[in-house]
Amino acid sequence: MVKADIVKRVMESLEMKDKDALFVVDSIMESLKEVIERDERLEIRDFGVFQVKERKPRIGRNPKNKVSYPIPPHRVVTFKPGKDLRDLPLTEDTSDT
Repeated sequence: MVKADIVKRVMESLEMKDKDALFVVDSIMESLKEVIERDERLEIRDFGVFQVKERKPRIGRNPKNKVSYPIPPHRVVTFKPGKDLRDLPLTEDTSDT
């Protein structure tokens, strides 16, 4: 699913114009980005938690030539699914074959 699919679903479920649905989706995405930029915890009930974590510097190794190199510290966004999302049965997608 891509952003256009989300806009289409919002447009259909709220019975609004595609331009208005795009504005709604863009506004939500911008709000989510702002929270993540401020390194705050973003909790969406019954869905999950997005959180920014700091990764420590470490030494990496290229498996082909065994050369070591430093990996600097960096920030990553992690996602922990909520209980309702974790308990959903996963189905295999056979549409690619």
